[in-house]
Amino acid sequence: MSKQKSGDAIAMLKADHRAVGKLFEDFSAAKGKAKQAIADKICAELKIHTSIEEEIFYPALKGKIEKDDLNEAYVEHDAAKVMINDILASGPDDEFYDAKVKVLAEEITHHVKEEEEPGTGLFAMARDAAVDLVALGDAMQARKAELAKQEESTGLPEAQLTALHHTFA
Repeated sequence: MSKQKSGDAIAMLKADHRAVGKLFEDFSAAKGKAKQAIADKICAELKIHTSIEEEIFYPALKGKIEKDDLNEAYVEHDAAKVMINDILASGPDDEFYDAKVKVLAEEITHHVKEEEEPGTGLFAMARDAAVDLVALGDAMQARKAELAKQEESTGLPEAQLTALHHTFA
């Protein structure tokens, strides 16, 4: 996903969405071993993206937007994490590999639409709630850099992918 120095949290998240969308397109056009490399990149990018949303962005919205909307976003992340684990545990020779990546793409497309929906999406709600999106963006960018470095050296800990419960007080 693209690096940026500082800026609006929503602009950063949208840039991530576009980057992953392009990777899904690349996967569809790829053949053979290239498919696995692209799928691995998709999974790595999504692990980082979901982590920064869950650790920083969503908690900043807690109590400022509809609880049900925030809970739905967490649940959609959990569904994506299950699919990411399935994809990473298999490979292009698996009968359902391409189908799993396609379903993940569909899940992510749905999630992105709900976040970005003008006027009613999570991002619009964040703007309406007057959240400091620049400070949030800076914090998210710093965490993203840490996670990317960690992903490059060891991969994200399994616990970050399997933590399928959240505190929604």
